[in-house]
Amino acid sequence: MIPDAVVQKLDGLPAQPGVYLFKDKKGVVLYVGKAKSLRARVRSYFQDATGDRRAFIPLLQHLLGDIETIVAANEKEATILENNLIKEHRPRYNVKLRDDKDFITIRLGSAPRKSPAESMGVNRADEWPRLQVVRRPTPDGARYFGPYHSATSARRTLHLVNKHFQLRTCSDVEFASRKRPCLQFQIKRCPAPCVLPVDSAWYAEQADAVAKFLEGRHDELSRELDAKMKAAAREMRFELAAVYRDQLRAIEKVREEQRVVTVDDVDRDVVGFYREGELVEIALLHVRAGKLADVGTYSIKQAEIPDDEIIAAFLAQHYGASLVRSRHEGEADAPVALLPDEIILPCEPEALAGIAEWLADRAGHRVALLLPKRGHRVDLLAMANDNARHSFGEKQRQADDIQDRLRDLQQRLRLPVLPRRIECCDISHLGGSDTVGAIVTMTDGQLDKKHYRSFNVRGVARRESAADLNDDYGSMYEVLARRFRRILEPDGDTTRPSSDSGWDAPDLFVVDGGRGHLAVALAVAHDLGLHDLAMVALAKERENLVGEAFVDRVYVPGQRNPIPLKSTTTSLFLLARLRDEAHRFSNRARMRTGKARRLHSPLDDVKGLGPKAKKSLQRHVGNLAAIRAADDATLLAVPGVAARHVKALRAAWPKQEPPTVEMPTVGTNRQRS
Repeated sequence: MIPDAVVQKLDGLPAQPGVYLFKDKKGVVLYVGKAKSLRARVRSYFQDATGDRRAFIPLLQHLLGDIETIVAANEKEATILENNLIKEHRPRYNVKLRDDKDFITIRLGSAPRKSPAESMGVNRADEWPRLQVVRRPTPDGARYFGPYHSATSARRTLHLVNKHFQLRTCSDVEFASRKRPCLQFQIKRCPAPCVLPVDSAWYAEQADAVAKFLEGRHDELSRELDAKMKAAAREMRFELAAVYRDQLRAIEKVREEQRVVTVDDVDRDVVGFYREGELVEIALLHVRAGKLADVGTYSIKQAEIPDDEIIAAFLAQHYGASLVRSRHEGEADAPVALLPDEIILPCEPEALAGIAEWLADRAGHRVALLLPKRGHRVDLLAMANDNARHSFGEKQRQADDIQDRLRDLQQRLRLPVLPRRIECCDISHLGGSDTVGAIVTMTDGQLDKKHYRSFNVRGVARRESAADLNDDYGSMYEVLARRFRRILEPDGDTTRPSSDSGWDAPDLFVVDGGRGHLAVALAVAHDLGLHDLAMVALAKERENLVGEAFVDRVYVPGQRNPIPLKSTTTSLFLLARLRDEAHRFSNRARMRTGKARRLHSPLDDVKGLGPKAKKSLQRHVGNLAAIRAADDATLLAVPGVAARHVKALRAAWPKQEPPTVEMPTVGTNRQRS
């Protein structure tokens, strides 16, 4: 039931615009919403009605403990306040796109200066902007394009631009230190302004062309490039004309893939919506100059809130992350969002006027939020809804296919439960050194990177012979013992499972290797009392001494002959994919460990010596021998080195007098007179 305190507050709610916060009985914020009338909006949650909105009511009845309202001056301020409160409290039931990650955008410009003093300095790289993929745009004077619905889409666009428009791809540090042209110059993808004289006006034209290409102004850009190509040909600058020709062909290829959907030149985005229970699919159609430029789809799970609030949250998160350029000089801190002239919506969100005003401020122009009832916009909205429905069906079919594969895998391996969570272990080393164990996880047929774990094998350091160093079985025993202990209580109690979901026991554990590796894994589980943990081993493809090929094989406990990975058993290829991912992750961890070992310095072991002091000592004093031999006065004269640093050095390396060396007597033993 709804608490009496909440019922009493409902009668006193103001009719002004503002923000409301639903809290649980412990005061934790569950949901943040905005309203053009707090009284009407909040009271609507507790009135009898039908539709998707009612899915939120059972949650309120069981969890709601209090309601807090904040009055705003207008709908725009309510929208801004809602976004700030969502970022601050991170409520459980507010829609979160991309797992709270920022959307991908493409940045056109040089590297931003870190300080005002640095901004005033002369930097040659400022004249030669470049493209880069970023997640967090800032008002730094650069131009931003996006956001893109996936990293793949953004990087595909970046690759296309870098291939046909000659902009540099190196960082500002590389640009400043370059002594000769790089490979990009050799393959004619960069004019090498770092070392060669390049016309800055021509380079600026290339940057403007890239901006028009990313903005979708392809018709205008094609006309300009065609005129430049013909002018260059008349001047007999055929190499430059060929560059413009290749750029025209790239644009024409992109235009061929676009579908004409309207006859006007208005830039608009169309939001499609499809819902089944708590699963929501949103399709976003990007229409530029009457042509369908791109389609992005977004999945939302556990969406208990009403449809209109999902749409409002999508607008805030998607367009709130997109910045495109800074205003004129003197207004560098005022970001402008890359927003179309129109956004077509499937339903009316709360405080629609406030959202439109907020988006207009970010865009620098009027942004119309439309709910069409007739005309060609209705057809566009129907197309967006069809795309959302189609995307939802495709993703559901993929999920059903994964479930079928998991059930087939359970049957083939005779597992007691459906292997929804599978882990795989792999050991990687370099000639017996830098030994690392890696464990990767697959949840519901998808790689689950947040549960990846790596272990530096400690026992290798205590082994003496080369055979001991290359003890694959010993390394695996150590890694698996450390992993399996996490399933149990940290205090060593083997009678209760651990409550840490990140270390829960998997439904199936896979070891990379053959029958011997499986025996090691079973021994570890037996020693720790985990007798019910399902395990198999996956051996790599190999040939025997007579040249017979053995495909990948799965070894199962209690079965002598392994199960071959045939091309028809698609369910077993889930294990092969997980094994390959374990290889990649373990090799990456091993290379990271080896790099840290190779770059390790004895100065790193001195407690109380920071990175700046270490760098200053090496720069002004010299190598380790010189630092050891230097007196206190010499060390204190080094910039950035204080008395506490010298004290730390003396504590780690006590000052020692040079040993006296007896000179041997030359010649045979003689009696001294």
